[in-house]
Amino acid sequence: MTKTNLTTKRVARLVKTPGRYRDADVKGLLLCVTGPGNASWQLRYQLNGAEKWMGLGSASEFSIKQARERALAARQKLADGIDPLQVRRAEKVAQKLAAAKTMTFEQATWRYFDLFSVEWKNAKWRSQFQNTMRAYVLPTLGALPIESIDTTLIKQVLEPHWLAKAPTMSRVRSRIEAILDWATASGYRAGDNPAAWKTIGKVLPKVGRVARVEHHSALPYGELPAFLVELRKHVGTTPRALEFAVLSCARTNEVRGATWDEIDFEQKVWTVPAARTKAHKEHRVPLSDAALKLLKSLPVEEGNPYVFIGSQRGAGLSHGAMLVLMGRLRTDGTVHGFRSTFRTWAGEQTHYPVDVIEMCLAHNVGSTTERAYARTTLFERRRKLMETWAAFCASKPIKTGDVVALKTAT
Repeated sequence: MTKTNLTTKRVARLVKTPGRYRDADVKGLLLCVTGPGNASWQLRYQLNGAEKWMGLGSASEFSIKQARERALAARQKLADGIDPLQVRRAEKVAQKLAAAKTMTFEQATWRYFDLFSVEWKNAKWRSQFQNTMRAYVLPTLGALPIESIDTTLIKQVLEPHWLAKAPTMSRVRSRIEAILDWATASGYRAGDNPAAWKTIGKVLPKVGRVARVEHHSALPYGELPAFLVELRKHVGTTPRALEFAVLSCARTNEVRGATWDEIDFEQKVWTVPAARTKAHKEHRVPLSDAALKLLKSLPVEEGNPYVFIGSQRGAGLSHGAMLVLMGRLRTDGTVHGFRSTFRTWAGEQTHYPVDVIEMCLAHNVGSTTERAYARTTLFERRRKLMETWAAFCASKPIKTGDVVALKTAT
């Protein structure tokens, strides 16, 4: 091992020849060459009788001047009785811990969901959690660090819908609060919870008790034909699922879960099994010609039983797909609201009895005793009503205030 006055030119020559070259200026600094073009700076020192080697970087990245500066900084620690290697290891550990604690709000959301949704007995709660977070919260907070979420950001999420959708946004606030509580307990953030009502209640009015029942925002039926014209311009499975939901007056999860073996093209019937209906009883939906034509136009994936296939192979449409699409098309409407649109239209623009209209929506009709003696689902009359509904959906858009000439007799 040769001690030499290393210069930039000498280093350029020495890196071509394997060996160890000691620097004459800084004690313990060496240029270690293991092969042509493979050279690094090392600091050799003794501490408590033990010899140690500390890497100072590649010779191709650090000049001799920089290597001396790094070596001197390490020797200053040694002069204070501090092992520079231990300092470096401690810094790396701290960096790894800091990285482990860096979590976005979206990561925290799904981590919380994975951990606690197993405790939720109702599958609807899980679906609502996912749908509302995707629709209202994640577009604003998702990419932000969980530790940066404050009252101003939460107000930004809640305020646009706070008065119009009070019950829904109250639940959204509670979900955000729970996620932030979990993040704090897990060490990903510190301080008070900005979503707690004692905090957020100071910047938002108290409206959570105004409406005890949540009414889904519904599109006025006079605007429906124009909406469907716009919807049909969009290609893909999700727009067709939303259109089918309108034509069939079915609930979102009923449409999402529809499988081909439930569709009888010959009889023009879609049979929704009891397990997927709100009333927990089988519901036979008469399919209009327009609905059948839509179904026949859909792509079919081999081995996939779902009518409306999802982005993942073998799966159906995701929970929030139609909700997200609806949010892009109409901020003042919901997927479920189309059922209310149908109900209002049928009541005001046709002469069908209430029982027929309600059965189209799979609602229970009459008292418990009356239902016990009922022996018909008024299927054929429902079929005629659904054809009339499909004709209205395909009609030319009308102006607000025009009379819809579709008064139909039973």
